[in-house]
Amino acid sequence: MRARRFIAIVLAALVPAALSACGGSPHGLASKDPQAIVAAATRAIEHVRSVRVSGTVDEGSRRDEIRFDLRLLRGRGATGRVAEHGLAFRMVTLGDTAYVQGTPAFWLQFGGTNVAAQLHGRWLRAPADHGDFASFASLTRAGTLIAHLLQGHGALSKGTTSTIDGRRVIAVHDASRQGTLYVATSGPPYPIRLVNASSDGARIDFGGFDAPVRLRAPARSVSVFSLRG
Repeated sequence: MRARRFIAIVLAALVPAALSACGGSPHGLASKDPQAIVAAATRAIEHVRSVRVSGTVDEGSRRDEIRFDLRLLRGRGATGRVAEHGLAFRMVTLGDTAYVQGTPAFWLQFGGTNVAAQLHGRWLRAPADHGDFASFASLTRAGTLIAHLLQGHGALSKGTTSTIDGRRVIAVHDASRQGTLYVATSGPPYPIRLVNASSDGARIDFGGFDAPVRLRAPARSVSVFSLRG
């Protein structure tokens, strides 16, 4: 399995469940129409300084479940981890540079035996727009990821209020894409959870709004241009 497959699956899972709109207000959110609710969530998430995006994509069994946990800092970069059944990598983006550290099994799949030996216990470094790193960067840049999450939708309908992790939320459904967005009804109208009920079974949770995110260039990184074989 190549690294780009991880990224493609995660992004593909996010997009079908995505919702967006314009107009609306956060005040008395649960009483508003679904377009206004999603509009408020869109504006709220676009203005946070940092956010944590985590979740799973189920490709048919727990063995194939892909898990990801990303912390994004607007204008600076991101850090996070993606894993599937023993194949996992950590990633950091800082400005125009991307770093990836994979498990031995991941590097064997990604680059073969020689690459795995050169990168044992080390980070791979490359320009963020270089080859597969462009896919990594798209997953860890706040603006790009949010654009994927908040692109077009079908007809929307409003669901009921409920509680997620102690926070009251209102559901908005998109039946045509089998997606449901849960939006906080008190405080800022942040998106709290995005669920795709289609075959990929994606669930994405949002949290850590405006929380500190520590970003540092990893030590002992290896330039992608110096790899042999």
